[in-house]
Amino acid sequence: MTATPPLRTSQRRWYTDASWYGLFALDSLVILISVALAYALRYLVVWPGVIGELVREVPSEFYVTWSAFIPIGFLLLLLIQVQFGIRGMYRLPLNAGLTAHLRIIFNSTTTAAALLVVIVFLYRPLYYSRLVIAFAFVLVVLLLGLVRLVIVLVRRVRWSRGIDRERYLVIGGGDVSRAVMTGIVARPHLGYALVGYLADHDPQNSEQPGAQPLHFHYLGAIDDLKSVLHEHMIDHVIIALPIGEHHRLPSIVDVCRAHDVDFRMVPDLLELSFDRVDIAEFDGLPLIGLREVSIRGFNMVIKRMMDIIITLVVAPFVLVIWAVVMVAIKLDSPGPVLFAQTRIGTNGKHFKVYKFRTMVVDAEQKKAELAEQNEADGPIFKMRNDPRLTRVGRLLRRTSLDEIPQLWNIVIGQMSWVGPRPATPDEVAKYQPWHLRRLAAKPGLTGLWQVSGRSDTTFEEMVRLDIYYVEHWSFLMDLRIMAQTIPTVLSGRGAY
Repeated sequence: MTATPPLRTSQRRWYTDASWYGLFALDSLVILISVALAYALRYLVVWPGVIGELVREVPSEFYVTWSAFIPIGFLLLLLIQVQFGIRGMYRLPLNAGLTAHLRIIFNSTTTAAALLVVIVFLYRPLYYSRLVIAFAFVLVVLLLGLVRLVIVLVRRVRWSRGIDRERYLVIGGGDVSRAVMTGIVARPHLGYALVGYLADHDPQNSEQPGAQPLHFHYLGAIDDLKSVLHEHMIDHVIIALPIGEHHRLPSIVDVCRAHDVDFRMVPDLLELSFDRVDIAEFDGLPLIGLREVSIRGFNMVIKRMMDIIITLVVAPFVLVIWAVVMVAIKLDSPGPVLFAQTRIGTNGKHFKVYKFRTMVVDAEQKKAELAEQNEADGPIFKMRNDPRLTRVGRLLRRTSLDEIPQLWNIVIGQMSWVGPRPATPDEVAKYQPWHLRRLAAKPGLTGLWQVSGRSDTTFEEMVRLDIYYVEHWSFLMDLRIMAQTIPTVLSGRGAY
């Protein structure tokens, strides 16, 4: 399948405008259909039982044809669309969440329906039924909400597959740009695609003491901006320069404007704590603080309930797979079926994690002999073709079935379905202080790192994705990660 070529900024703006014009027409059609259905519910449907008592059949002398409600339909359409315009419905970015759409739909429809009732009351046409307006209100909210749900889901599925994502370029090679790029990579479902970054000195090959490699695609020096915008068809530029290089902003802005590319600047104040900044507003004044762990209090209760419910639902299927895998391991190689290993849990607590054995029994002793062949960076040990793996073990690793016994860790509360990868004590011993932030949540069977490339991602990227998860957790984020885990496991991408 040929990948969809990236759109130039001017083309994308036309595409965005066309999308909103099409949505305007679709909204208008849905509103008129809602009024027609409201008329049918009032005058044509015979309601049974209690509802029939509330919605009494209209006497023949008060019956009116649908054509009498055509002005009501178009008036409601006008009022709602005016409210949509005031509230910025068609100025929302394409990656705006469903909640933003629903809020505008409900508030706009409520205001429009109230205005319509006032107008009808002042005009005093005796044959206009108030129930028609009530039915129309409910139907408009439900049908427009359903339309938005479908649109948001379709867009996110396309973006998750790499179709029509907006291409981002980051300027800067420091901690701020690293945080920006991690945020972009962590949210592909919002239509972001990180092309790379520009910096005068590539941290990947920097000889400066203490320089940290960024592990993102380095595209060249800042002076190469003009050629990079043209060659890579950049849609958005994020400027994340330290305060000492702000004198370069005018020339960067001029190049972006000349190429009709959208640009934004990250305030240098974020360097106070580049991964943990929370910005709020008080009476027009910006307030900057440190972001706290989001999985705490009531959120922790919700997450624990989610873990228990999902475990109960999948338990019957897991037990069948468990039995089959146990037999396969026993027939394939000598040794125990389960493998227990000490891992580091929440806030540094030690616990035993259980997995199906995928290696020969003396694998830990042979690990030192293979240290020079380690293909992972940082404190993690990974080999694509690890000779210690058994035949069944290689299949279990590729399909992630070796992690099924960790459901017991979830049941007793040591792990969660979604969370950071559980680290070993020797890995944590090599952590830098900021790495410890990822230990603020329960380890997970799957996580943001796992659905973003698994072993194909670097250790630095893994840590930053885990920290992003810890500080931005939500119920919907867990559902999204679990949904993305299925195709990731089936594809075997990064599993070794």
